[in-house]
Amino acid sequence: MAQRARAHYGVSIRVACLTFTISETCYRYQTKLSTENAVIADWLLRLTTTHQRWGFGLCYYYLRNTQGYGWNHKRIYRIYRELELNLRIKPRRRIKRDKPDALSVPDAINQVWSMDFMSDTLDDGRSFRTFNVIDDYNREGLGIDVDLSLPSQRVIRSLEQIIEWRGKPDAIRCDNGPEYISQKLIDWTNKHQITLLYIQPGKPTQNAYIERFNRTARHEWLDLHLFKNIKHAQLLATKWLWTYNNERPHTAIGGIPPRRLLEAA
Repeated sequence: MAQRARAHYGVSIRVACLTFTISETCYRYQTKLSTENAVIADWLLRLTTTHQRWGFGLCYYYLRNTQGYGWNHKRIYRIYRELELNLRIKPRRRIKRDKPDALSVPDAINQVWSMDFMSDTLDDGRSFRTFNVIDDYNREGLGIDVDLSLPSQRVIRSLEQIIEWRGKPDAIRCDNGPEYISQKLIDWTNKHQITLLYIQPGKPTQNAYIERFNRTARHEWLDLHLFKNIKHAQLLATKWLWTYNNERPHTAIGGIPPRRLLEAA
């Protein structure tokens, strides 16, 4: 109405705004960045298609911290909801327990590593195991070794391969599995002056960092694929681990990938 009054009567912007009781800011306002909504929608669709288990939080951190876009989280979430990309997770009843003490976070890399096993099955029904190792400092996945059997000698070989490029840790946290309490592993750690930190039996929360890593690996890698053989499983594990370290935002370290925190340090 103010614009029509200016065009028809030739009055000033101030007079037109006073007449219709609107601010000059409102009169001059022009919508901005409306074309970027399509770009945001395209990014969200591609992310949720490629990473089917990523929710809004990981998508937002990826766009802000990995890709460097400055879009507001409310704007991204509005488009996320309009596209109906919400993860539908069935709520579970949980038993209320006392919150355990938080694990201490190392001050630098190679102070404390964590290691653990996981298991799954191949397409032909055979079971296989994975040996996972992370650095507690930046939650970086150092290795995922896949095979039908992973005895203590294989654990030692995997750790030696990681040490060749990463360096030797001061300590390694693990549970009380037979591979970890074997004399071969104990002799190897004594030889290299590495401390084994055993958790209490039945207390997986004392090894929370690797347990959280295992849950993510199960959710975003193991549950989404059918593995033809061990070589196929190892290939997919290596690809997923690279994405986890270099692109996937980690909420526990500020919404950035583990390698980004390592570079900053």
